[in-house]
Amino acid sequence: MGEWCALARPLRRTRPSLTWTAVPSCFDGLVMVSKDGRDWPIGTIRDVDWIVNGTTEGPSITVAIPPVFEAYATFYEPDGVSIVAHERAVANRLVEFTPDQPWWLGYLDTGAHSVVFDDAPEVSLYWDWRYVLVAAGPEEALTWRTGHMRAECGVLPDLFFPEDRSWLVSALWDDTWTCIGGPETLVEALHHDPLVQAWPVRLSVDAKPPGREREYATPTEANPRMPQCYLGPGAWSEWTDT
Repeated sequence: MGEWCALARPLRRTRPSLTWTAVPSCFDGLVMVSKDGRDWPIGTIRDVDWIVNGTTEGPSITVAIPPVFEAYATFYEPDGVSIVAHERAVANRLVEFTPDQPWWLGYLDTGAHSVVFDDAPEVSLYWDWRYVLVAAGPEEALTWRTGHMRAECGVLPDLFFPEDRSWLVSALWDDTWTCIGGPETLVEALHHDPLVQAWPVRLSVDAKPPGREREYATPTEANPRMPQCYLGPGAWSEWTDT
């Protein structure tokens, strides 16, 4: 099949019909993981609290991206463009508009796709979805795994942003597209790139791009795994929201 890949849809956790909650993991310590001959820092709730506290429930892009940026857009691979070429183009544009610095890479624990570091502590975002968050860079974003919710050959993390938080990219579990918030010049560049063709959106409208659908789970498909908190080396406990 070459670079062409089919969608790879795991069983999703249902979105609760109750009040919006985004309970952070209680893990909040320094942990390093090893890969490619070096150590990488694992992120904590301090690194994502701006997302937890800034996102809102509803169909607008602020369900994934806090309303703190100049411009917003959604994107997915255009017709006739492979997911490999599309994601490389996205990463290249982000590098073009970002000073040299670490990127926080977030891998959503769907139970069906690699989170790169299986034993690393996780943080919670959105509907208590669990992510492994690691400080690395664009090269690692393009090489550390193959296969995500949106395509079998996709490689980009499910959520990532630079250390200075000048932009944020996030693909929600239920969506068949990716959201971004950032400088207007960056969003314009992604919009005009023929391999990306990002769809600019306003905060007040439904962020769903034309021709795309949300894929919500039913309650019987919900992942029953109880969220856990990292208490130290080898120590985990169930998280309860009191």
